Amino acid sequence: MSLLDDDDLDLVAALQHAPRAPLSLLAEALGVSASTVGRRLARLESDRLLRVIGQLDWSVSGEGHPWHVWVTAEPGAAPEVARRLAELPGTTLVAVTAGTTDVYCSVLPERRADVRDLLTRGIPATPGVRSARSELVLSATAKSDAWRLPRLTEDQIHRLTAHAAPDTPTPTPTGPPPGPAPLTGDELRTLHLLAADGRTTAAQVSRRLDLGQSTAYRLTQSLLQRGLVRPRVEIEPSLLGYALEAVVALTVSPGAITDVATSLSTHPSARYVSTTAGHSCVVHQGVFRDERGLADFLTHDLARLPGVTSFDVSIVLEALRRHWLDRENGRLAGATHDGGR
Repeated sequence: MSLLDDDDLDLVAALQHAPRAPLSLLAEALGVSASTVGRRLARLESDRLLRVIGQLDWSVSGEGHPWHVWVTAEPGAAPEVARRLAELPGTTLVAVTAGTTDVYCSVLPERRADVRDLLTRGIPATPGVRSARSELVLSATAKSDAWRLPRLTEDQIHRLTAHAAPDTPTPTPTGPPPGPAPLTGDELRTLHLLAADGRTTAAQVSRRLDLGQSTAYRLTQSLLQRGLVRPRVEIEPSLLGYALEAVVALTVSPGAITDVATSLSTHPSARYVSTTAGHSCVVHQGVFRDERGLADFLTHDLARLPGVTSFDVSIVLEALRRHWLDRENGRLAGATHDGGR
């Protein structure tokens, strides 16, 4: 897909660094007018190529952590199986794949009690499914909101990051993390607005929820700084020049799991790196410009990591859903859930 020109790609890169930056700052960093930035952003959104959403923390998007699920389908049934799985409540990502399995998905039901039914009945009983393997995500060392398109200069990044600083999560002190505090009704309503549109301003929150401006600002900043919602750019990797997407499930010796996951989280391809309770130990979801890039990753980068004993690769052929957002031929469809990974 080659629907974006260089100026579009620059805008995407700028939004990745500062998703909530005003048009004037984006324009200043990119050396164009604010009206030009506004028109481009509006076109990308109206063409359903891009959306700035709010990625919710697992503590507020469901009970527990997500699960990776690899599905083997009956011959020729993979596309239909993927479509049916995308219709199940709790599936956050669904893709038709080639390699070790036919369909890969990630699930995060709203209630922990729903996990058993989804994994033991909902997915296995889907017509066309031959078998399914699932693994619980224990932690994530990299999430999609942290991946960046490498196009901007250091000066541009500095300008944008300086603006974004007040919206970034506040570092927590060392020691066990505190338990999640219950959210108030106003916090939940604000959270839903930010999840649907990560660029929602405090003024818009004030108007839509009939809150005072100071209250809306305080709520918005509190949710952002606590890391309960993280604005991110949602766009298909193929539009950005990354023709190959792979889910690499690694078997790692126990003593090396943390080091391998940490190392992979800094790799340029990393969009989502997680440790799991399962055979895989570490799962790396990465994007690559071409086959050479994937080959270098598998034969050189992974080969240099102590503790990696084996890996399986699933190549994404088509994503039907990401982050609860359905896809139609690579374009964004409507949202079905205010959740987040």
